[in-house]
Amino acid sequence: MFEVQGGLMMILSIVLFVAKAFALVDCVGRSAAQLDGLDTLPKRTWLIILALAVLAHVLFWYPLGLLNLIGTVAALVYLAQVRGSISR
Repeated sequence: MFEVQGGLMMILSIVLFVAKAFALVDCVGRSAAQLDGLDTLPKRTWLIILALAVLAHVLFWYPLGLLNLIGTVAALVYLAQVRGSISR
């Protein structure tokens, strides 16, 4: 029973880490002008938020910790709001 729960937590942690890392890499690759045209935070702010989210995930690997949940929400907001708006 606990092996299954541990395995699921490991898979969840890896998936959430990949989502945060993808959001950070996507933000690094975008120009500041692309984000200025949107009604969102500036690029530097997104970089700081996403870098802290990835760092918190590396330091505290447990995916349901408070810092990891906040970082996950930030990464998902970036992916939905910024990346979704630019891709259109």
